[in-house]
Amino acid sequence: MLFKISPFLIDILRQRREKLSHLIDFPAILWSGCANSRNFPANLYPFRASSHFLYFAGFPLENAAIRLDQGRLELFMDDPPEGSALWHGEMPQRNQIAELIGADANYPLTDLSNFLKNAATIVVQNPITATEQRQLLNRSLTSAKVPEGIDLELTKAIITLRLTHDKEALNELKKAAKVTIEAHQAGMKATKMSQLEAHVRAAMEAVIISHNMTCSYNSIVTVNGEVLHNEHYHHSLQTGDLLLADVGAETPMGWAADITRTWPVSGTFSPTQRDIYQVVLNAHDQCINAMKPGIEYQDIHRIAATVITEGLVELGILKGNPEDLVNQDAHALFFPHGIGHLLGLDVHDMEDLGDLAGYELGRVRSERFGWCFLRLNRPLKPGMLVTIEPGFYQVPAIFNHPKNQEKYQKIVNWERLEQFADVRGIRIEDDVLVTETGTEILTQDLPTTIEEIEALVQS
Repeated sequence: MLFKISPFLIDILRQRREKLSHLIDFPAILWSGCANSRNFPANLYPFRASSHFLYFAGFPLENAAIRLDQGRLELFMDDPPEGSALWHGEMPQRNQIAELIGADANYPLTDLSNFLKNAATIVVQNPITATEQRQLLNRSLTSAKVPEGIDLELTKAIITLRLTHDKEALNELKKAAKVTIEAHQAGMKATKMSQLEAHVRAAMEAVIISHNMTCSYNSIVTVNGEVLHNEHYHHSLQTGDLLLADVGAETPMGWAADITRTWPVSGTFSPTQRDIYQVVLNAHDQCINAMKPGIEYQDIHRIAATVITEGLVELGILKGNPEDLVNQDAHALFFPHGIGHLLGLDVHDMEDLGDLAGYELGRVRSERFGWCFLRLNRPLKPGMLVTIEPGFYQVPAIFNHPKNQEKYQKIVNWERLEQFADVRGIRIEDDVLVTETGTEILTQDLPTTIEEIEALVQS
């Protein structure tokens, strides 16, 4: 068999299907997707099943579909083709997999066309599978279009279920967090012996791979921390550099972690680096301290914006009243992104559904500088897992934009800012679970204070 199974997991999967049946009164068909080819058909990228499929089926089955109806699960997939054992080893038959995941019935994939009546779905990001979905269901399905009719009802129902996490999900998420913590510790310890960003990345990803996990997103390990999604690793590590590492593990069942730490290559922060790091850490800590059920996530973002602005005023980088500066979006010059996002089966959980998942019904994205990148705009609920990741960045494209030059030219003390040239980018990110009374930081065993970070790097 490909996977180990426990009665507890089968029971959890049944509970999820049962909860869905209470939210919709029509069948749902969810496809797993297939691997994409790289350069030629037989050379495939690693397969990653659709997260909506994974949530109810539990396992990353390729070229499969499930039909959910009144709590029942029917599996549609083909048996391994004759001769596949030569290349892939002995594979379980469809009926064995059906028993493994607790399916009530199973059929060849070709039989799916007989079970489509009045069925809703969610489009899979894989273009091959998405085309198959459109053809079988005979309706328009695009990832860029808001779903309609029963597809929209299904989407809302799944969002309702996946916004908060059950015990099995939390078990998986904690496994991912634990391995991610270990990876970051390895990266810090490897830094002084490394010459390139790639060497530190290798040390971190080696830990993840050694636990039979994958990276939950393309790792960011860079001395150019001002580039938010930097995926280049060829730069040399120099004394005086800060290294920003945004790296997370994903369990074989698809559950993700997401941690960012920033540390000095030399093992010691410079005075200016210490000052800015502490500003970001203050924002990080105050945001987490303010979190509890009922608090608006956008208010947590405002706390980060306010604390960062206050710190920059105290350091003489910004001029004016912090509250007024936040109302003018001056913080976004240095903190242009949102405070975080949902975390679960995807590192940006359910963002394939657009703002339907991240935004409370009736809310739309702001057009304001900085605020437009807020990925989550909902009140916090027990069982929600979110990231908290304030940052400080010196992005030339932001500073030099004509609108920003005009609006903020007299607000920023540019001469004072030049003294912080060795701080290109700092981000501190943790995975925070909302509980009935407050929070649980799943990644709290990875230090954030200046002294602890320096000690890890120097070790």
